[in-house]
Amino acid sequence: MTVLTNHQIIEKDGTPLFVLVPYEEYLDVWTRENVTIPQEVVERHILDGYSPVRAWREYKGLSEQEVAARMGISQSAYSQMERPEARLRSTTIHKLAKVLEISPEQLDV
Repeated sequence: MTVLTNHQIIEKDGTPLFVLVPYEEYLDVWTRENVTIPQEVVERHILDGYSPVRAWREYKGLSEQEVAARMGISQSAYSQMERPEARLRSTTIHKLAKVLEISPEQLDV
């Protein structure tokens, strides 16, 4: 059976060496697999016990009040999101990521 594909395999002596893929597919895979987190954020999370949300907020130099205002919620409501034991919904994580100007995956430590 012949299957149409957008990939091209480059071989040498019958051994696959490279695979060419459409650029959009490459970008999708590269973005998903190469999420980076600054050392300072990791240290605050792991060594200091901060939640990823708090570690990122402090790394970005923002106050709780600033982030809460950008999200359109109260400072006390936002403060609950920073608790290490907080279980945030996916939609909340996406909103926080947008406010912090990072990807949602960077909050998933």
